[in-house]
Amino acid sequence: MDPVEAASTGSRESVDAARGQAQQLTTLLRQVATGDEQAFAELYDLTAPRLHGLIVRVLRNPAQSEEVTQEVYLDIWRTATRFDPDRGSALSWMLTIAHRRAVDRVRSAQAASDREEHYQATHQAPAYDATAETATTRLESARVTRALQDLTDPQRQAVTLAYLGGYTHTEVATLLDLPLGTAKTRIRDGLIRLRDALGVTS
Repeated sequence: MDPVEAASTGSRESVDAARGQAQQLTTLLRQVATGDEQAFAELYDLTAPRLHGLIVRVLRNPAQSEEVTQEVYLDIWRTATRFDPDRGSALSWMLTIAHRRAVDRVRSAQAASDREEHYQATHQAPAYDATAETATTRLESARVTRALQDLTDPQRQAVTLAYLGGYTHTEVATLLDLPLGTAKTRIRDGLIRLRDALGVTS
């Protein structure tokens, strides 16, 4: 057979095969419209790779693509009666449903992301500022240091041991060789003066 004739014959065969499949899908879709589950299974086997491939290209997410593919076939099962072969092929009708569903999922995901970003922007707590915290701590420390200088030496010793050294009243009394009552008095009086100097209200 002449190469040109062979190519022409092959082309006609491809066209005939495509037409045959298109007619098969139309027939199956009409049967699905009557509730034929076997026809639906055959329709799925013939078209799932094409529809799922389209959905994957839109969503670029395998897990979501599988979900949307299932939703698309559920739509096809429910709305098969709406298919009109005079307005296009069965495959085109199904691909349109798949594309619309995939785009809807993208828009839904984007809307959810926008809502999340808006919520974060309006409800997010101020970021922790380590520099400001350090500066505040140093200022407070400087104030306490100055206030301690205003105490008498005995009061300063007692307060420093009790609250900066972490000693108990009894241990302060021992360290300073004082009666316990005297140690407590010095600590109490020193704290009162500190409180007044720092402007702390009780």
